[in-house]
Amino acid sequence: MFIKITNNRQLRSTLVFALTTFLAGCEAPLNLEGVETEMSKAVHRTDQLLGVAVSQNQVVVVGSDGVVLTSPASELNWQRQQLSNNPNFVDIKLCPDQSLIALSMEHQLWISEDQGQHWHSSDIPTQESLTSVACGPDNSYWAAGSFSTLVSSHDKGASWTEQSLNEDAAISTVQFFDSQNLIATGEFGLLARSEDGGENWTMLDPIPNEFFPMTSYFSDPSTGWVAGLGGTILYTDDAGQSWQTEDTPTDSPIYNFYARDGRLFAFGDHGTVLERQDDRWRKLDSPNIPVYLRDGKLLDDKRLLVSGGWGALFTVDI
Repeated sequence: MFIKITNNRQLRSTLVFALTTFLAGCEAPLNLEGVETEMSKAVHRTDQLLGVAVSQNQVVVVGSDGVVLTSPASELNWQRQQLSNNPNFVDIKLCPDQSLIALSMEHQLWISEDQGQHWHSSDIPTQESLTSVACGPDNSYWAAGSFSTLVSSHDKGASWTEQSLNEDAAISTVQFFDSQNLIATGEFGLLARSEDGGENWTMLDPIPNEFFPMTSYFSDPSTGWVAGLGGTILYTDDAGQSWQTEDTPTDSPIYNFYARDGRLFAFGDHGTVLERQDDRWRKLDSPNIPVYLRDGKLLDDKRLLVSGGWGALFTVDI
């Protein structure tokens, strides 16, 4: 076909007509059925699920964008809610009184006293980044983060006390042994202990080679494990005076430990789920997925629920 163009106005009109005709011919009907189906599910493929807690017979999972998932532990049937202001949750813990506390990146602690059905928040007055949370035997709230900062509340979040160990290092984990004895681990091999409920802290010899423990777990004040990049797990049986490297079947970073009933699990990148059996770390049979796993809890003596990035939420047969 030949079209004779006699002037610029005719050229513009012809191009507009041709482009409109082309787009109209190529445009397919917009099908939103797949999007609507995905959004109707309790768990979305974009969810970053960073913490799991089990309160009585209820499982609660928290993640980014204010996502809270709840289900009976006996038979998983997830219900989804999204909290106001879309807090980005990074950790959740169960307190001795069965209340739940969830830490968000926005310097807030969210509290639920009915197994995750309803929540209210407490603003944490610190400029430091907070990455982990713990609940004391007396139901006190503790959050830890950058510049070796610890903030605590002994009145359900009505007021907070901030302290620092004066080390330019991020604290990754705080753990209570009882009401008086605590241990903290963090960046550059930081290892600190308190024997008066967290009022004062003693810096212990650092973990060798400035090891950065992304997570730690101590079964008692002398016996503990720290984990980090490259699938590295270190073990001490003398309260951190010496450390031994334990063999692991992975090179992926390890992000979290979970211990219960004498069993110790670890969760990491590339769908890694480990269990320490007979003094050795073994890889459990879990889905082969290229996502990080961040937390997990036992549902019963046969099922381990695991959560992580990109909607990863599944059980592992143990």
